Amino acid sequence: MSKHVIITGTSRGIGFELVQIFAKAGHKVLALSRNETPIRNLNLKNVTYFPFDLNDNGSYKKVEAFVKAEWKHVDILINNAGALLNKPFAETSMKDFESVYKTNVYGVAELTRIVLPFMKNESHVLTISSMGGVQGSMKFPGLAAYSSSKAAVITLTELLAEEYKDFGISFNVLALGAVQTEMLEEAFPGYKAPTTALEMAQYIFDFSLNGNKYYNGKLLQVSNSTP
Repeated sequence: MSKHVIITGTSRGIGFELVQIFAKAGHKVLALSRNETPIRNLNLKNVTYFPFDLNDNGSYKKVEAFVKAEWKHVDILINNAGALLNKPFAETSMKDFESVYKTNVYGVAELTRIVLPFMKNESHVLTISSMGGVQGSMKFPGLAAYSSSKAAVITLTELLAEEYKDFGISFNVLALGAVQTEMLEEAFPGYKAPTTALEMAQYIFDFSLNGNKYYNGKLLQVSNSTP
């Protein structure tokens, strides 16, 4: 059965692959990214796109208006967009922290808040976090803002699952290990990850459709490397 799916961070990497997988499987997708050109160039049926900035209040109003007018409901929200900053802590200013948190935490919270009124029983909010945000995992220097923001959305997911448990909406979070994406290459030039963006997108696709039958308020670590 065709689902209505919203995905953020769709201009490249995992988000870009996810849009194609969902569309080819016959689902309706709203692809949100600051740069909509890569998705537009795919010319996919079932896919709506427009420029979307997690730091812009007008963008949220646009999403709300679209869903209200066109879809009426949303089955799956995948909070995939993220900002990665690799900088020594001594040089990481309050402004740097604010910039990363605005995308990785505030943006996730606000889009979820906007979409929730359109979700019903058996809907699924899936947020993409990082192994660096998992308590007790190995940490890397330079990622104070990024990893701590990714820890915040793990706790946010647990809180929302509790707050909405009587509504039949599931909230889960996937903490990903290293995935070969443009974002990883920019932050760690030359590092080769064991998993491709397409492979991870396939896993996220399957989990977003089925994981809510078995999990709610859960953090799953999706990493095949040690650490």
